[in-house]
Amino acid sequence: MSGTINSYLPSLFSSIVSGSTSAAGGLLSILDGTSTQATSASTTNPVEALTLAQKDETQEIKTTSQQPAVQREIAAFTKAVQTATSPQQLLKNPTVLQVLLTANGLGDETSETALAQQALLSNVNDPNSLVNKLSNTQWKSVAQTYDFANSGLSIIQNPKVISTIANGYAEVTWLNSLDTTTPGLSNALTFIQQASSITSAAQIVANPLFDTVVNGALGIPEEIAFQSVQAQEQAITAKLDISKLQEPKYVQQIAQQYLIAQSGSSSSSTSTTSLEALAVQAQGLVV
Repeated sequence: MSGTINSYLPSLFSSIVSGSTSAAGGLLSILDGTSTQATSASTTNPVEALTLAQKDETQEIKTTSQQPAVQREIAAFTKAVQTATSPQQLLKNPTVLQVLLTANGLGDETSETALAQQALLSNVNDPNSLVNKLSNTQWKSVAQTYDFANSGLSIIQNPKVISTIANGYAEVTWLNSLDTTTPGLSNALTFIQQASSITSAAQIVANPLFDTVVNGALGIPEEIAFQSVQAQEQAITAKLDISKLQEPKYVQQIAQQYLIAQSGSSSSSTSTTSLEALAVQAQGLVV
């Protein structure tokens, strides 16, 4: 996924175990698809693209899973898992790391083979283990799910788990393809799926994908990353009602604001109706 990442761990684990009135009015017309202003600054209306992707998701993932390249990668992954004799041996396989990390929202880390092997083999119950020291908490979630340190290969060799990872890989591959026409669309979709799991600003800061979407939607500058974690959390809570992340409509609006901001940053600065300006208007919707 573009810029993140994205974690699919909550859904994977589940499967394994079981402003002004006029400004607001203008923004809402864009959010519900009735305005054509956004198209003047982008070849693809980001809000319409989000709606279409949500509508076609099931079929598109199925189609992606049938692509020859995806089928080859899944077949190689499955064979390697089924024939592995130890977690150490399995995690040395580049295809295994590619499929496993991608399906679990860590696709941007596939080149960090040494880090991946050490993190996934860490015992999450040991406070001194590497996985408990990494700022990206996705590593800990993945290590905990497959529990290589304590359960060896027993979890990942479960046929249902293999199938879940395969489906997750196809889904993320499809999501990644969306970013070529609509920047940030994969992040937006993943955020919508997982936002209900967020209960604190700390979770947002610790998760690169959540952090990217929320900061983008709220207009918090990227430079905030150079400040303390506490400052980052305060910037978020000053604009975001975290308790409302349990409401699908609120989450959808945040995702839409993020996409509008993304489109604005990639559109021409000479556009008479800049999506970047629309993103600024959008900030008032969730504060």
